[in-house]
Amino acid sequence: MPKVSSVTVPYASYLRVYEPLAAFPEPERAHWERYARRRDRPSYQDELRRSLADLVPTPPVPVPVHESGDAFVVEVDGVLCVCPWRTRLRGWQALGTLAEQLPTPVLDAVLPPVLRRQTAADYERWLARNPDARPWIRTSTWQVPLHWFVLVSEQERDHDKGDKADKGDRPDKADEADKGEPGAAPVLRYRTPMVEARRRVARGLKTLREALDEAPVVERLVDVGRWLEEFHPRSLVELDYGGLVHAVSEEELEEDHSAADVAEGIEALRTGDDEGAGEAYARLVERWRAVRDLQFAN
Repeated sequence: MPKVSSVTVPYASYLRVYEPLAAFPEPERAHWERYARRRDRPSYQDELRRSLADLVPTPPVPVPVHESGDAFVVEVDGVLCVCPWRTRLRGWQALGTLAEQLPTPVLDAVLPPVLRRQTAADYERWLARNPDARPWIRTSTWQVPLHWFVLVSEQERDHDKGDKADKGDRPDKADEADKGEPGAAPVLRYRTPMVEARRRVARGLKTLREALDEAPVVERLVDVGRWLEEFHPRSLVELDYGGLVHAVSEEELEEDHSAADVAEGIEALRTGDDEGAGEAYARLVERWRAVRDLQFAN
């Protein structure tokens, strides 16, 4: 596929699941095994650029005609793990939430109602044939949802400022999702074994339900927990700031310890320390409000 653009898209963050190759049935397993040997695998920025380019034609293409054959690949303790893009499925799901994010006149101008109805009907027919379909990637714009941080710990934080060196021979620091980008892009991410992510969700839910009952954060964490249960128990979970590393300063990234703040807040709730929980929450709100405000900046 021709290169769409080299422009950096700064506003998307990701929650990904990498499943071991053995979790995929044939012939898909063989496809990913061959795919992993490629040296020119596209990056998350390439995926986002392609999606944006599809909105330029008239009429726009809100969902790709064919499912993507691309994926993100990482090796964990000698085991090859794959995170399929599933761009078409995620496009359908994202389209269903646009009405909550955009005013109707804006939405109608970008994606006419007749096109949205046709795309929704296509999704319903596809879903009837694929009732167990689920994405390996969740995406958020202009923020990292706070409940995502429940899945990870401060000790798993990986902040690489990036440089001009070739990191292709450094799998411990090379971002597989960024291969193909010029130079070495900055990275801020967390990676954790699936078993740890599920354990943290369970513990976090217990505390939050006791302290906050059925607050929105509880519902969101339940949803993420159910999603994680659909994957192989030896999968890898990744929380990736993605393009947000290009939207905020290096100093702000260096000072961002949101996973530690979330863990501190939950522990404070567990011990009945309302003041400590409030302080941790205030730090999080202030930090992420500043990031979300960037979407309205010129």
